[in-house]
Amino acid sequence: MADDESEEAEEPAVELGEGPAVEGAPVARVASRLTWPQEKSRIVEKEGDAVIRTPDGPCELDEVLDAVDVTYFDRRQTFVAAVEDVVGRGPVETAE
Repeated sequence: MADDESEEAEEPAVELGEGPAVEGAPVARVASRLTWPQEKSRIVEKEGDAVIRTPDGPCELDEVLDAVDVTYFDRRQTFVAAVEDVVGRGPVETAE
């Protein structure tokens, strides 16, 4: 039975389609590269030049953080929520 479970785990959870690549990284991926808590200025130093995906297209993280009033993020979720409050939530457009 353990072999059946491991085979299921190897299958992708979501079928990836063929299509144009989306520029930038998800903000959650950028957040996962950092340790928490973190000051905004340190995030800009470490990851400010990272390009993140937004519903309106790719954007540099330091530009987004300029619009965030919070200067200290106690948790990753707080950071992601603050960034999403600025860039919005929703599907990322793809160019065809």
